[in-house]
Amino acid sequence: MLSSTICTVVSVVGLGVAALTAYRKRFLAATRVAAISLVPVGLAMTGVIDWLTGVVFKPVVWAGFGVLALSVVLFMIARVAERHGLKAGGSRKERRAAARQQGPAAVAPKASAPSLGAGARAGQPVSQAKGGKKGGAPEEDFSDIEAILKKHGI
Repeated sequence: MLSSTICTVVSVVGLGVAALTAYRKRFLAATRVAAISLVPVGLAMTGVIDWLTGVVFKPVVWAGFGVLALSVVLFMIARVAERHGLKAGGSRKERRAAARQQGPAAVAPKASAPSLGAGARAGQPVSQAKGGKKGGAPEEDFSDIEAILKKHGI
């Protein structure tokens, strides 16, 4: 009831300002002021003001706004984590399948082959895996080292 009275007083004051503006021959401005001054009375008549006062003074409503804000924050955190590649692993089967697809993870930082196991790779003969000249890494030329050692008598 008090809110309706306040809205009516605000509208009457606004209409008085509109009348003074029209008296000064500024009809376009007076029409704008009158239109704006009728908004509070219209809101009071439709019940929007009572709804707003009910929302503002109820703690349960503010708790609801807090839950909505928490929901938005969690959603944004999930989006940021997704952008940075921190994806959810899914089920245990999916994580195991992904681990199998990655293969061995024991590779030295600058190595060209895994450091674990001296055996053959899949589809490669054993002679090539152990340092053969066909498919393995090229053998290094130690002739310069031998020359240095001979020079020093070793």
